[in-house]
Amino acid sequence: MSRYMVLRRVFILGPSHHVPLSRCALSPAEVYRTPLYDLRIDQKVYADLWKTGMFERMTLQTDEEEHSIEMQLPYIAKAMESHKDDFAIVPILVGALSESKEQDYGKLLSKYLADPSNLFVISSDFCHWGQRFRYTYYDDAQGEIYSSIEHLDKMGMSIIEQLEPISFSNYLKKYRNTICGRHPIGVLLNAVEELKKNGIDMNCSFLNYAQSSQCRNWQDSSVSYAAGALIVH
Repeated sequence: MSRYMVLRRVFILGPSHHVPLSRCALSPAEVYRTPLYDLRIDQKVYADLWKTGMFERMTLQTDEEEHSIEMQLPYIAKAMESHKDDFAIVPILVGALSESKEQDYGKLLSKYLADPSNLFVISSDFCHWGQRFRYTYYDDAQGEIYSSIEHLDKMGMSIIEQLEPISFSNYLKKYRNTICGRHPIGVLLNAVEELKKNGIDMNCSFLNYAQSSQCRNWQDSSVSYAAGALIVH
């Protein structure tokens, strides 16, 4: 039986865009509505996470205003449509975590990542380039601005594929790439690091990359997007 066929939970880790958080937060809702059908939040897992004392409870307004988790819901609902009564979701809003907190949350979530009945979805864009984003890194050795952005992004993607959280942290410190989901990615990489200590084999590869537009001058702006998959063997 494939991993897809036994899925019971989909964890969704998304960055907080609107509310400053230094920790992670759980939703006050029990159900998320989508155009297809309602997605149940796994209250048993939520209760277990809440007992750790590591989580805040976001307000309903914060939950409704944040798009990082919401935008994943229709895709999950569509992919799981034939099993809609057999699974629940675990949405987690991730704040601006320190490296040590990324490690703590990674350790906490590692047991869930190791469970083949769970799927993790990490919500993130990649580079937000342009004056409106206050980020205009440009390596002219790469040619056009959009080529420099792609080189920067793919450098980060390659580092993520190595599954080494320290390398990813060092990349962010050096280039300050405006990857909005850098903290959820950091949590995942630390969860992977914890599992690697127990001899669990994993590999990560990026499947697609795109930019919203091709920047050629300093007045342009773009947002990059990448899709990758982590397989736990």
